[in-house]
Amino acid sequence: MVRVLVVDDSPMDRILCGGLLKNRGMEPSYAKNGVEALRSIARSAPDIVLTDLQMAEMDGLELVEAIRREHPYLPVILMTAHGSEEIAVQALRRGAASYVAKRNLGTELVSTVENVLAVARLDRREQQLLSCLTATESHFELDNDVAKVPALVGHIEQSLGRMRLCDETGRIQVAVALREALVNAIVHGNLEVSSTLLDENPKAFSALVERRRYEGPYRDRRVYVVARETRTEATYMVRDEGPGFDPRDLPDPTDLANLDKPSGRGLMLIRTFMDEVRHNEKGNEIWMVIRCRSSDDPCGEPDGGGG
Repeated sequence: MVRVLVVDDSPMDRILCGGLLKNRGMEPSYAKNGVEALRSIARSAPDIVLTDLQMAEMDGLELVEAIRREHPYLPVILMTAHGSEEIAVQALRRGAASYVAKRNLGTELVSTVENVLAVARLDRREQQLLSCLTATESHFELDNDVAKVPALVGHIEQSLGRMRLCDETGRIQVAVALREALVNAIVHGNLEVSSTLLDENPKAFSALVERRRYEGPYRDRRVYVVARETRTEATYMVRDEGPGFDPRDLPDPTDLANLDKPSGRGLMLIRTFMDEVRHNEKGNEIWMVIRCRSSDDPCGEPDGGGG
């Protein structure tokens, strides 16, 4: 059973989150602030932490930093409320794996937890093995089944770990960004399902995605992925076969006013976690670069180029 530590100074929010998690077979435990959360983790580490940002004694940002320092294998998801957007961006940059707006807990909390866990659960023993690899390049071709995305992301994350480009928290962040790029390529690119529908009617959005997987011309389109990794940087390309879009028409994902919009979360996470992001002119191809930021990297420059 998945164990989730819910950290929030609001009893009502703790009850709400706990109920949503229990309904999906997860086991919640609770803490009122960051200090209490760290004590709980020391006694019995959960699988994932879900934390509010604005709390007394130790806030969410301080908790994220402490977990990254003391428990680097433990992923953290933020719960954001209006007025906490700036600190949320800081927390994402300092180690949080994802976020969910409090006003969207009912529709997004469980899926966000499940998605982060899917990319965080790797064989830790294999990650710790040293490798003589100095560079890798892999090419993949995917159909439009989103369920296949975690396996590909996990494979790429393991390769990233062997290159020792970043610590465990960094690998989870890269994995989250890759998942978002792949899902965007499938859903918005190949299947042409608009993010506007996600904002307006999440159930209709999911139904349309499932239907178009089996309809022409969408079903015949593929997603192409290239992953190139060295000891100093990794470059990832994701290309779909949809009609594309003008990247200049995208809402600014770094604008704090867009933080709680479901349709903008993917690009927000990608731009926060990656050191460089760019699209081609057609808008059906995204390039993402992560540079060496591990304290024990062989290039001898701790945190070098991390941005």
